[in-house]
Amino acid sequence: MMSHALATPLAIPTPKPRGTHRSPLGRLGPSPRPSVRLAAVSTAAAPPAAELERRKLDLLQAVQETQRGLAATADQRYAVEEALVCVEEYDAGSPVNLSELDGTWRLNYTSASDVLVLFEAAARLPFLQVGQIFQKFECKDRSDGGMVRNVVRWSIYPLLEELEGATLVVSAKFSVLSKRNIFLEFEEVAVENIRISEELQALIAPAILPRSYLSLQILQFIRTFRTQVPVSGPERRSPGGLYYLSYLDRDMLLGRAVGGGGVFVFTKAQPITLQ
Repeated sequence: MMSHALATPLAIPTPKPRGTHRSPLGRLGPSPRPSVRLAAVSTAAAPPAAELERRKLDLLQAVQETQRGLAATADQRYAVEEALVCVEEYDAGSPVNLSELDGTWRLNYTSASDVLVLFEAAARLPFLQVGQIFQKFECKDRSDGGMVRNVVRWSIYPLLEELEGATLVVSAKFSVLSKRNIFLEFEEVAVENIRISEELQALIAPAILPRSYLSLQILQFIRTFRTQVPVSGPERRSPGGLYYLSYLDRDMLLGRAVGGGGVFVFTKAQPITLQ
């Protein structure tokens, strides 16, 4: 996921050209055909609570064997879309509750090409690992918007700790445009929380020798290292994207990148700490 904002398979968000889309995780791509079923969501009757929980479980079971979307077959993608729309039908006309949106959400599935390219890169490159992906919303006690941070855990093994050797953070401001549409303005891409492997630590400061001041300083520098690249400024327009929050409750968040940029299935996660 180092590519979402760096030079490897992910790209730093750039101003959106005509005829392309941008998913909420940042990358431009050709606009696929939007789902025709989405238009029917707002008119369907809401199911009772027990039926809703069954539909949510069906959705999570549908995405379970897809490797977060990477290995999804055409039949699996169809089954996920059907299950997703069944959940979206519930309470579709109500405005999004930012108090419920606030917090950390773990990605379970996506069809967005800019995210799938990360999984594909990790599958091709044996040294590259992509761990958990989160969206961290900061909007409690607000009604007009807030901040969202797209968080990607990744690693270059064996130099870094397995799966969580580093963290890529793409930060954006978001504003509420309508009941369920939010607009994201990307501000910064950062790499932080570097965790080197025990093998690399042993090279820098061998355990059999007294650790020198220099070796300890090197280790401390790596642990606290953070680099960031702004993607907006006074002389250039901030890149952005429109995101439709199609369903939200205390433990599930469903979203669609408007313009056919893919669907996202998130579940509530424990809070994560960023630098």
